[in-house]
Amino acid sequence: MSNASNPTESNPSAQPPIARRDPTSTTLHGVTLHDDFRWMRDKSSPELLAYLNAENDYTAAVMAPTAELQASLYAEMLSHIQETDESVPYRLGDWFYSTRTVEGSQYPIHCRRAAANPDLNSAFDPTQSEQIILDVNQLAEGKPFMDIGAMAISPDGNLLAYSTDSTGFRQYTLHIRSVDPALPTLTDLPDTAERVGSLAWAADSRTLFYSTEDETTKRQDRIFRHTLGEPVEQDTQVFHEEDERFNLGVGRTRDGLYLMIESGSHTTNEFRFLPAADPTAGLRLIAPRLDEQEYYPDHRSSPETGSLFYIRTNDAGKNFRVVTAPVATPDRNHWAEMVPLDPDHPLEDFDLFQSFAVATRRKLGLPTLEVLRFRANRSLEPPVEIAFPEPTYSAAAHVNRIFSTGVFRYSYQSLVSPPSVYEYNVARDSDASPIGQSTLLKQQAVPGGFDPARYASERVWITAPDGTKVPTSIVYRRDSFRRDATNPLYIYGYGSYGYPLPVGFGPTRLSLLDRGIVMAYAHIRGGGELGDQWHDAGKMQLKRNTFTDFIAAAEQLTAQHYGDPARVAIEGGSAGGLLMGAVVNLTAQTGKPKLFRVVLSHVPFVDVMNTMLDATLPLTIAEYEEWGNPNEPEAFRTMLAYSPYDNLDVFKPTANDSRPTPTPAMLVKTSLNDSQVMFWEPAKYVAKLRTLKTDATPLLLHVNMDAGHGGASGRYDYLKEIAFDYAFLLTQLGISTKSQ
Repeated sequence: MSNASNPTESNPSAQPPIARRDPTSTTLHGVTLHDDFRWMRDKSSPELLAYLNAENDYTAAVMAPTAELQASLYAEMLSHIQETDESVPYRLGDWFYSTRTVEGSQYPIHCRRAAANPDLNSAFDPTQSEQIILDVNQLAEGKPFMDIGAMAISPDGNLLAYSTDSTGFRQYTLHIRSVDPALPTLTDLPDTAERVGSLAWAADSRTLFYSTEDETTKRQDRIFRHTLGEPVEQDTQVFHEEDERFNLGVGRTRDGLYLMIESGSHTTNEFRFLPAADPTAGLRLIAPRLDEQEYYPDHRSSPETGSLFYIRTNDAGKNFRVVTAPVATPDRNHWAEMVPLDPDHPLEDFDLFQSFAVATRRKLGLPTLEVLRFRANRSLEPPVEIAFPEPTYSAAAHVNRIFSTGVFRYSYQSLVSPPSVYEYNVARDSDASPIGQSTLLKQQAVPGGFDPARYASERVWITAPDGTKVPTSIVYRRDSFRRDATNPLYIYGYGSYGYPLPVGFGPTRLSLLDRGIVMAYAHIRGGGELGDQWHDAGKMQLKRNTFTDFIAAAEQLTAQHYGDPARVAIEGGSAGGLLMGAVVNLTAQTGKPKLFRVVLSHVPFVDVMNTMLDATLPLTIAEYEEWGNPNEPEAFRTMLAYSPYDNLDVFKPTANDSRPTPTPAMLVKTSLNDSQVMFWEPAKYVAKLRTLKTDATPLLLHVNMDAGHGGASGRYDYLKEIAFDYAFLLTQLGISTKSQ
């Protein structure tokens, strides 16, 4: 590998903008927080917009020497993507639905074909003529951003309710489209509403339930009932959630018999329901909310059992169990255990069907799928586990919209294997015959010469400072990997909200693997890989575990010769961006500032104190259950100790410094219309760090002026963003610009 030039060295005339400093202070619990850049919160300020544009100009100037590399990376990544493609069609009502892409088009096309056979388990017939029900490319014409929020087809198949966001702020507008095949054209009806979230049709195909958000904190706090053709101003408010920790959502049970309204926080929830066939009926509560308890119901009826809710709940322990309750008396006093709590294997999901159920569990941090058939006497047969062949992978239920079926669809992928959709045959001829096998319906094509045999994945366990074993997934190219600490190492992390970091395939990743980079995904505490207990061990007062786990992963992977300790790149986004900022500060505080050479930080949550002390911001109050309430002294001290923005003084030179504290090369990215982590957090972070750092490593801020939390919405635009990131990473690691 030959060294690539450093962008800042190639363009020494580029100078970063200097943000105006306007000191403000906040005193709480006897501590004064100083903030020189609070003025950046004013999105309407011409001065702010000029500053953000100046940052973009500086970043563009620094990265200009990598233009050829960016173009090469983009071409590589595009070569591995099947541009014209179609998803596996799934049955819903009298139609098979799918999503397809067309070469050259940024957005997907949603379409359907009529089912040739009324049998719900009949096979898809590709000879049936296609009906396009929603072409997102048409919606995006003349707009720099377009995102589809929710989509719901009416039970009769003639109406499509969908929502759109054209700014990236995740503020969605409801549309109802006539897709009646008997009519000559698709028509968007005048029925519409603003700030909508979830959508669900009643059985009459004329009544639509939808949630809306409030005007300040973006919390889904109201459920409305709309009757087709009536003015939205006359819509009936069905429910209002007043507790600011809770969000609302509406949906239907898989059998279609009940509409369900969930009111949930990060740790607690409750459900109300009404018959889908009687949309004006009053709501009934299944069980009242209890702190730190969650439950998730579905419905099934049979001659043997009658009408029952099947409820996955953590009332008896954090690993969840399944209980049943009569619809007539669904409260906790009538819950009867069906699937007991397993103290070792968390029950992550429970998919219910007429003749069977599928339990998704976590075993040693990896997902497993267990098929359980119902017996005639109400009980379940012993579970049959679907086996997966690789040491680290992702597997989950796919689209299963038919309740009375003999098959179950699931998805599978790994760091080496492209996404695949399988159909598992649950039906059998007699009780004596074994449950059927899995059939591959489709594996994502990866053109451009991809050969999975060239790559290998591993799963290793890192020992955290407190002795906890932390799983880490690793992938590399076989012919370039040397277990001698010479390969550059990339580590990705998240570790928040109980979210299990997916171990999935990414065709864009090949551009790094083919240049000899070993890529690792650290399943640190705060995530959900090992259940709710894993989440609890990395949140609130224990949040520091998330950061020390990640640092331990970097140190031990290099110590075990998976990577070069002088060439470690790390990446994270959103709460993972908090992780990036926290570990950079922490390694400097503990005398290890050179542990990380490159940092990619996307929409990072780095201004923890100022954000969590402002209850008017989106998400803040609801987030108290994840981070803590800084108005409480203990939580304040914990959060202040790791808040990246508030701990940047570790890079401030002192009179005794013989040389500056080094900082990694950093690319910080955000979007002007981000509704989750406001753009000013990363902007302030970069501005403050610039006043403190004294070394020459690049510190770049890139602001997408037309997008939100997820970056560019068009698939080609998004690829260009990744090519930009990779160009920065490769040049800063000193890696040859050519792949193998």
